[in-house]
Amino acid sequence: MQETSAVELAYLPTTADAVGALRARMRATPAGRLQNGVLLAGAVVVLGALVLNFAAPGEPSLRSTVVCLAALAVLVGLYGLIPTLQGRQVHRMLAPQGEFQAVVDAGGVRVTSRDSETTYRWPMLTRYAETDELFVLLTPDKYGVGLVVLPKRGAAEPADADRLRAVLDRNATRI
Repeated sequence: MQETSAVELAYLPTTADAVGALRARMRATPAGRLQNGVLLAGAVVVLGALVLNFAAPGEPSLRSTVVCLAALAVLVGLYGLIPTLQGRQVHRMLAPQGEFQAVVDAGGVRVTSRDSETTYRWPMLTRYAETDELFVLLTPDKYGVGLVVLPKRGAAEPADADRLRAVLDRNATRI
């Protein structure tokens, strides 16, 4: 069945959109999973050192305990802060553009704002991830360098999100 009508969205970009898209990309791409894995592995190593500090005979070293807890705090902070800080930077770039309009159809995705218009054909956006608030379209490279964020709130009607999902399912792979 060929898609006969386009799905249109209109939205103001938010910091939450950018952060949510970056988090979705981190879960969906090998590079993002590697970054998360490195942070998790670091936390496990630090927790192991902390356990060994307390399990060793004698009194636990206060210095080792403080260093381990500080390292753990840094790793947990990085896990939470990296996408948040990046999302804020992305939002600062997009916010001055005002409202965005996106049109998604069988030919691809066209996104326009006050000062730009970009058209992506489906070979450029071969994968997508869905969150509760967003559709995040990704380029085919393993890093997901390019992405297009389509907030569900931009749809005129709730049924448009289902229509958009159907267009995406026909033209891209859900990850």
